[in-house]
Amino acid sequence: MGEFHIKDEVSPLRTVILGRADSPGPPPKPGECYDPKSLQHVLEGTYPKEEDMVREIEGFREALEKHGVQVLRPAPLENVNQIFARDLGFVIDDTFVRSNILPRRAREYEAIEGLLKSVNPKKIIQPPPDVHIEGGDVILWDDYIFVGTYRLPDYPRMITARTNARAVEWLQEAFPRKKVIAFDLKKSNVDPYENALHLDCVFQPVGKGHAIVHKDGFIYEDQYKEIEKIFGPENLFHIDKQEMYDMTANIFSIRPDLAVTDKHFTRLNRWLNDIGVQTEEISYREIAKQEGLLRCSTLPLYREN
Repeated sequence: MGEFHIKDEVSPLRTVILGRADSPGPPPKPGECYDPKSLQHVLEGTYPKEEDMVREIEGFREALEKHGVQVLRPAPLENVNQIFARDLGFVIDDTFVRSNILPRRAREYEAIEGLLKSVNPKKIIQPPPDVHIEGGDVILWDDYIFVGTYRLPDYPRMITARTNARAVEWLQEAFPRKKVIAFDLKKSNVDPYENALHLDCVFQPVGKGHAIVHKDGFIYEDQYKEIEKIFGPENLFHIDKQEMYDMTANIFSIRPDLAVTDKHFTRLNRWLNDIGVQTEEISYREIAKQEGLLRCSTLPLYREN
């Protein structure tokens, strides 16, 4: 591969790590769930089966490879859920940032470490231990780094709060040429309709200057107004609470004019087609039961500009 290179969410994708769904282990117990949607399905007995998740993620792989994307996979780990590669890190410009993720998930990073070091080990950095951050909370757009966070006093009790105030400060220190904009997200450990697990669950740029957004996912309206100011209100596709729950914002762009989406997102897919974005539509309903979707399953390493 040779180098890392990511400057935005839509430039033509060349290389990506895609999670894997084989051998995820038994369904978690209620006290082991990381998010309220997984908890809901555990309690209702509808938590996804391994064979269904494997079928869905392999369909995603086929859609990516169909369009010439190099798809890398983590090393297999027995009885470990490895679907959501996005949490493990992110690339900004030519630098890979290793996330400080939940300690129980540390083995997931070990499964991709060899892939990353084969690109350029000198361009892999890790923030200090007091910086809590996950890749789903980091979105790039030109000179902006949009970062989802949670800065209320009950942060230590919120397992759904993955990126802290120190992470916002560190990103600005580490990438001084970028403009870092923080978005405080609504969190709930028990209600998936009131929980924005990551920024990419309520906001994502797409196409040529458009974005998907769930206005009610932000604690402060003035922060949402920043999105309006940058993208223009006429270029925003607003999703409601049910669509947020369904993970409608969490699609994945291969190019500015091509995105992989869930075929159940009929309203979104019509809008994407109307603004000139072709849709590669697959089914991801079972994986969605874990409060993650297409962007969550990917870790892009190289996009062309």
